[in-house]
Amino acid sequence: MQEPLEVTVSFKAFLINQEGNEIVSRFVDMDESQLDQGEVTIAVTHSSINYKDALAATGKGRIIRRFPCVGGVDLAGRVISSADNRFNPGDQVLATSYDIGVSHHGGYAEQASMPANWLVKLPDGLSPHDAMALGTAGFTAALAVLRMEHDGLAPEKGPVIVSGATGGVGSIAIEILAKLGYHVVALTGKKAESDYLSSLGAKEVVLRQSLDLGKIKPLSKETWAGAVDNLGGDVLAWMASTMKVGGTLASIGLAASFSLQTTVMPFILRGVSLLGIDSVNCPMPQRAEVWRRLASDMRPPHLKPDPAGMIRDIAFADLPAAFEDYIEGRARGRVVVNIAP
Repeated sequence: MQEPLEVTVSFKAFLINQEGNEIVSRFVDMDESQLDQGEVTIAVTHSSINYKDALAATGKGRIIRRFPCVGGVDLAGRVISSADNRFNPGDQVLATSYDIGVSHHGGYAEQASMPANWLVKLPDGLSPHDAMALGTAGFTAALAVLRMEHDGLAPEKGPVIVSGATGGVGSIAIEILAKLGYHVVALTGKKAESDYLSSLGAKEVVLRQSLDLGKIKPLSKETWAGAVDNLGGDVLAWMASTMKVGGTLASIGLAASFSLQTTVMPFILRGVSLLGIDSVNCPMPQRAEVWRRLASDMRPPHLKPDPAGMIRDIAFADLPAAFEDYIEGRARGRVVVNIAP
């Protein structure tokens, strides 16, 4: 075992707490004794912002299951010390989901302690910044595509539609699918973002306002070989009714609604598959395979910072000011948080 790297005595963390009936989030100084138990201690260099993180930090959603808790469901960095022989000091690692940032101190801190079974070694071809440009959103998008392919989806089967297209999952799903050769259609409520969606690889942009979601038929014209839905509710029901025979529909999010009013007809008369995409409980062998593909054939071409594109970088100190864009629906693409100075 290599000698551990030098451990910082104290470090900066963004802590979420409950004071009375109010959720209060602020920067604090912590030390290693305050970290949660885990076999691997990590010097965190990068994290990211997901909608879930914004809900947790602002108290707009009942996300945190234990107070206090360091926020941030994603992290990447290098190993400081390890009691597990799968990881050595200096190894670059990443972690997403599980209980991170919910009931286990997360990625919004300069140090983290994680169970070894939650960690993935950074695959060749991805830097810590790249990994967090992807984060939970990119992992979820890639997991959806992987499972849809396993269900038989292929470019020659027909077009694939992606809802919630300007969000983190939607944006990366478009880039992944376009890179793999699919004809991608972006569904959005934001007309002004049409050029952005085209730059990601969308061949068509459909405005959500153009759909008559008040009159969804059990079966409508066969249109989509595949669909990635981030919204739920009426949009998911409409997608189901317009799938081709043998089509594959991946349900990823509930940004519009957690309900689904549909019939069994698309599933028993067209053989449509409805796949639930659960990034939290994904088993490690499949998790590692998704990250391997994100570093190779599924790697999106735009992972570098670009204020006009999909990736935006912010300093750790600017984290609190960034949450409101997510709560108000103004966020686009992905935000990487540079934790290390």
